[in-house]
Amino acid sequence: MAYTLLLFVVLYYTLFRPSVRKRSSHYLKRRFPGRNPLFMLWDSFLLNLGIGRTLVDRAILGILGPDSLKLSLEGKSELTELLNEGRGLVMVTAHVGCWQLAMSSLSALDTQVNLLVHRDEGDLDRHFFEHGGNKPPYRIVDPAGYLGGTLEMLQVLKNGEILCIMGDRNMGGDSGTVSVDFLGGPVKVPFSPYKLASATGAPVAVIFPFRDKSGGYALHVAKIIRVPENLGRSAHAYIPFAREFIGALEQFVSENPYQFFNFYDMWTNEH
Repeated sequence: MAYTLLLFVVLYYTLFRPSVRKRSSHYLKRRFPGRNPLFMLWDSFLLNLGIGRTLVDRAILGILGPDSLKLSLEGKSELTELLNEGRGLVMVTAHVGCWQLAMSSLSALDTQVNLLVHRDEGDLDRHFFEHGGNKPPYRIVDPAGYLGGTLEMLQVLKNGEILCIMGDRNMGGDSGTVSVDFLGGPVKVPFSPYKLASATGAPVAVIFPFRDKSGGYALHVAKIIRVPENLGRSAHAYIPFAREFIGALEQFVSENPYQFFNFYDMWTNEH
């Protein structure tokens, strides 16, 4: 019932709310260059439908529990081997699929999961566990804390735990970013995941959650990045690793074009 209603809601907002189409156009114009207006309208509908389904599924998971949706962790043995190195694990992901749902699948690794996330005051976007009043399956590290949470993140890795960071959107100023090309134009992405890996010797796993054809969710290990230790503070030293992440993200959106949910212009400084 919820999915059926969602179709009409998304259709209305796509057709009659130009602001909704504009928010999705920045990415869609680069993912589908030269698209005619009619196909672009269809692309916008599918992208908005994708985020709508994600929000519905997130509420279902929070209210009915983990057995209500199919969640799978691909590459479990690979991630376990990385954790067994004893230096922690940096997981870099993006605003794709339903990352909050996928994070719950990490419980299969039997390791404390820590998520770097900042919520603005008045932000109404709810984590899935909040729908049912449950405890979070991961510990939240706030980048607004002391030194941007750096000391806390270093301790997480020293404890051999998992640290999840969004690699496609910076939570601070431009000083914490490097410029790399994504879908034909430069974007600014954070280099802190790779700097933390260099400081601690932790491996980096690029992971992307996605909604599969069955309607369930899977967490895919797209790439393993090894950052040499002691690269220092220079942002330039971490550009190659940011490029590796963006390369994996480009591959993901080529295969799943309607599951990338960064609804702002990444290709301009005005965001």
